[in-house]
Amino acid sequence: MTEITSPHNEALKEIRKLAGRKWRDKLGEFVAEGEDLLEAADAAGWHASARYAATGSGLEGIPVAPHVLATVSQLGSGTRALGVYPQRWSEPVGPRCVALWGVADPGNVGTILRSALAFGASSVALGPGSADPYGHKAVRASMGALFSVPIARVRNFGEVPGRKVALVAREGAPLSELPVDGEMTLFIGSEREGLPKALVAACDDVAHIPIAHADSLNAAMAATVALYQINTRITRP
Repeated sequence: MTEITSPHNEALKEIRKLAGRKWRDKLGEFVAEGEDLLEAADAAGWHASARYAATGSGLEGIPVAPHVLATVSQLGSGTRALGVYPQRWSEPVGPRCVALWGVADPGNVGTILRSALAFGASSVALGPGSADPYGHKAVRASMGALFSVPIARVRNFGEVPGRKVALVAREGAPLSELPVDGEMTLFIGSEREGLPKALVAACDDVAHIPIAHADSLNAAMAATVALYQINTRITRP
């Protein structure tokens, strides 16, 4: 394959466009950077629309001069490999769905995807006001989990499966006291705004994670602790 040596290459221009959500939505694609993410995609059976690697790296992909590849990288340290992938959107499925409402920080969204994979969530549903899971920061924070966890977009409360549980700081019952059998969706809101009051009122249960001193946990931490606790209770002999 011919090495790409110019930052003005048309294919590289397309990759730069994918840094913006407008173009990701328009083209239905996203970029994953780093050989660890590309390995995760391969393991999950995802096929890149295009794959690029720094010349001399020994990695699979169209060779690109390292200094040129750096011009399209969103990583501060640059990258040795990146892939362009089609976005995949699924239906929100159970038995354990996590629904994010107003979680606008892409790092939190990516971390929640990683926790969802680690602790057996069946899907992650992105509700109104939540960050794009296919943006660079979310993709990186997921550490490849987005290739294995079904991701859904939802607009309405009723689109998610099973019993609805709102996680709200210092309200409702301790999460450890709620039943975890059957299908359920766990709703997570932003740390500052929390979940909309109307949504909380419509849920079947309201629960909290007991904490000693802080007013609340950030969204990714709360989701991780909650999923761990639920998973432990399900898998406990």
